[in-house]
Amino acid sequence: MLASDALRRVPRFPHVWAWCLVASQVLVVWIWVRFGWRVGLPVMVLSHAPFWWGTLKPGSALFSPVLRRLPTTERVAWITIDDGPSDDTRAMLDLLDAHHAKATFFLVGDRAKARPELVHEIAWRGHGIGNHSATHPQAWFWALPPARMREEIQRTQTTLRELTGTTPHWFRAVVGMANPFVSAVLKEHGMTRVAWSARGYDALAADPARVVARIERNLAPGAIVLMHEGAKHGNSVEVMRLVLERLRALGYRLDRPD
Repeated sequence: MLASDALRRVPRFPHVWAWCLVASQVLVVWIWVRFGWRVGLPVMVLSHAPFWWGTLKPGSALFSPVLRRLPTTERVAWITIDDGPSDDTRAMLDLLDAHHAKATFFLVGDRAKARPELVHEIAWRGHGIGNHSATHPQAWFWALPPARMREEIQRTQTTLRELTGTTPHWFRAVVGMANPFVSAVLKEHGMTRVAWSARGYDALAADPARVVARIERNLAPGAIVLMHEGAKHGNSVEVMRLVLERLRALGYRLDRPD
């Protein structure tokens, strides 16, 4: 497995987007004055489109670097598990142990603070821990202003460091959507944003077989597999069992890069 240092994607220029926005709007004003509103208005709308796309497209790297796949030709897959800790955590850990697999749990800070014993067990069993915001504001994470975004990420860093004694260097945006204000916080904490290359929509889909089929369609060497725990449909553990069995049957080694 690749060392984590080779995979780091810490933002270097977190405010470039602001200069691009200002430059684009100066151009829009010039076009509006020169050609009138019939041309200026559609140009203004189009000038905002990249910023909306960069925010709302999960895994977009427009505002900050993002790790979507491990750079390897070996049949290695990185299992990443979002939204814990939960009532499913221990069962997930038992399954991973049974398959000699290591994963990274992207934890919600306030949930981790409420269930520290599960955080300790994740670390004790040799799995990685990443930052997945403090409150998991699923509907509005993409629209959070700078101060609230900083609080979501920074508070979780503090919580996880206090619970484990180590500072996470992986971050996953809620629903994968990251607005321009994420980059500066990641640079400050030396963090890398992690997306995925294979997902089965297991947080929503209740049919484990369908989830596994979706994941398999996108598998390739170095795949980062997105999984969830504690889903409302109650099948997260069964989904994990089937995914692990299928990955093993396909000859994948299941490890984490750190």
